[in-house]
Amino acid sequence: MTKQGKFFVFDKAKFPLRFVLSTIPNIKDGEILVKIDYATLCGSDLHTFCGLRQEPCPTILGHEIVGTIISINLDNNLKDATGQLLRNGNMITWTVYASDPNTPSYNDQSPQKNDILYKYGHRIITEPDTFHGGLASHIILRPHTHIRILPNELPAPIAATINCAIATSAGAIRLAGAISGKKVLISGMGLLGLVCIAMCREAGAIGITVTDIDDKRLTLAKKFGATATINTKSPTATDLQHFKTDNLFDCFIDMSGAPDAMEAGIAKLGINGVAVFIGAVFKQRKIEIDAEQMIRRLLTLKGLHNYNYEDFNTAVDFIIGNWQKYPFLSLVEKEYPLEKVNEAFDYAIANKPIRVGINMNIK
Repeated sequence: MTKQGKFFVFDKAKFPLRFVLSTIPNIKDGEILVKIDYATLCGSDLHTFCGLRQEPCPTILGHEIVGTIISINLDNNLKDATGQLLRNGNMITWTVYASDPNTPSYNDQSPQKNDILYKYGHRIITEPDTFHGGLASHIILRPHTHIRILPNELPAPIAATINCAIATSAGAIRLAGAISGKKVLISGMGLLGLVCIAMCREAGAIGITVTDIDDKRLTLAKKFGATATINTKSPTATDLQHFKTDNLFDCFIDMSGAPDAMEAGIAKLGINGVAVFIGAVFKQRKIEIDAEQMIRRLLTLKGLHNYNYEDFNTAVDFIIGNWQKYPFLSLVEKEYPLEKVNEAFDYAIANKPIRVGINMNIK
């Protein structure tokens, strides 16, 4: 029986997405057809929509997704990343990419940088290649996608964010090294920054100082475990005292992408300090680094784009174990049905919430 699905197409920056009703292709060997239950608008989706980053067009945006398996080739005995057999009816999350391990450029420490990569929510629509983004009724998962079965009680708005923001935060913690007993500085209190706070707290950090220019987000940061907050746009006397020169940190993680924040964070690292850059994913001015201080303080600077399989599994396990301990559910500040996705983009751009949700089960 022919199945019909729908999706919204992004053609070019600052133009409304257009609705398409289309036949869902028959799945091939090793593929899985998933009914999308929920998607969230990631910051990179908004950057693409506004023209701050480029994607091949036309495309189907959306990569923070959770869904339910509705068709699978059972003869393949496909399993998730923990070895559980995948079956129709499983609620699942998956990596934002499918990375073929049989290619010369494949590296199991950074599979997200394989030369041959199928990246969901970032592909051009062609006649044989559709239903590969989150702003749709369905998605077809390709071979070499890492998948995890999720517990049914996990709320979809939280589950949708696992395979982007939460997995990327897990990658930042991995690069930062041992967090237990350390003092951590985190800049940028979007979803990445807030998740990073909670992960650092669970990892045993003795102090978590965070910076942003939005008091509302700084207040939210305290609910996720921040021990000190600093508004870098209008710091108080208490902020300045806490951030004085001799108060140095073991680790600095930048989720803001702001050059000023990155420069200030490096300057606040102590001996053997580690800086991890995550947020600078679009073109902006180059940052300035004091090379002498990098050398004398024995500093390490690392960058991360997306995440590897270890990070993905860490993110899934973290959310399953901690989603009720922190106010993750409140981070999706408003939700829309798929048919009103253009209103969702307008709201997200105008109001800058942590996340806007697209609920496929409401009209």
